[in-house]
Amino acid sequence: MSHWDDTTGLTEALDAGQSDRFNRNRPCLVVLSGLHIGQMFILDPTGRQVVGRSQHAHIQLADVDISRMHIAIAPGRDGRFWLEDLGSRNGTFCNGERIGKRPLDDGDKIQLGRNTMLRFTYVDDFDESFQRLMYNSALRDGLTRSFNRRYFTERLHAEFHFARRHDTALSLLLLDLDHFKRVNDANGHVAGDYVLTRFAETMQKNMRNEDVFARFGGEEFAIISRSISAKGAFRLAERLRIMVEKTDIYYDKTRIALTMSIGIGSLPDLDVKSPLELVEAADRALYIAKKRGRNQVRLYNPDEDRESDGHESDGCGTAKPSDDTQPF
Repeated sequence: MSHWDDTTGLTEALDAGQSDRFNRNRPCLVVLSGLHIGQMFILDPTGRQVVGRSQHAHIQLADVDISRMHIAIAPGRDGRFWLEDLGSRNGTFCNGERIGKRPLDDGDKIQLGRNTMLRFTYVDDFDESFQRLMYNSALRDGLTRSFNRRYFTERLHAEFHFARRHDTALSLLLLDLDHFKRVNDANGHVAGDYVLTRFAETMQKNMRNEDVFARFGGEEFAIISRSISAKGAFRLAERLRIMVEKTDIYYDKTRIALTMSIGIGSLPDLDVKSPLELVEAADRALYIAKKRGRNQVRLYNPDEDRESDGHESDGCGTAKPSDDTQPF
């Protein structure tokens, strides 16, 4: 234990450029509660920014209680930032009081709807990097860096009710890596973890920014696709299936081949009443895909589901988007 007696190393003082990193001069909003808890949004110190549910808002929050254009935050002539309610349906509250327009002070808490609470504050480089790290740690799977099950559940709930309320499309894809246990048995769990990481990286590079890719459990993953119809979801799933099948993954100079089965449930094609029912529909489609040979895509079809228990495996292959694969 002699190293405990070593002389303490000396560090040099920060130069002027580095010391600027400690200046808490960047205005921001930090989400304290709600779907995006922990997320930080840096504000433009020179312009007006709108917060709301709309994709056209500068800061978009996927909460059904938030209006499309809920609040605006802008710098005033007095050097302070001002908060303004934009005629929202559920109102805006600052430190517990309903407001129309008022200046903001560091630490003020802004409530939008029933669930979302924001804090207005100023940060430096270290505050920002720490907050982003904590946000990612809370919502991301530690191995694959995809979203975790908790975030998936909350986001699916919000997207489902949005789609039902506005009668828009929403598709849920459940993905399962075929015979993944064989990868672990033949190559070891370290190799299996490496394959899962590479798989997740490949998937995330080939989806839209607005799609939610999450680890559902083990070697099973999920994709939430807003405004994507059943046919569009089928095309996406088939493209991803082929891409995975053709991806070369090498671990310790050994090529590990991958295929995956995909089940899809879509709104408004399916008459489901809850996010859980949508998950169950996609899961049943995935079950049929695996039962009929794996390495294929299936759209949930209630009639096909009722017949599936007595159906013999029809071999490996990709389901075609014909009548027997449509959920309507």
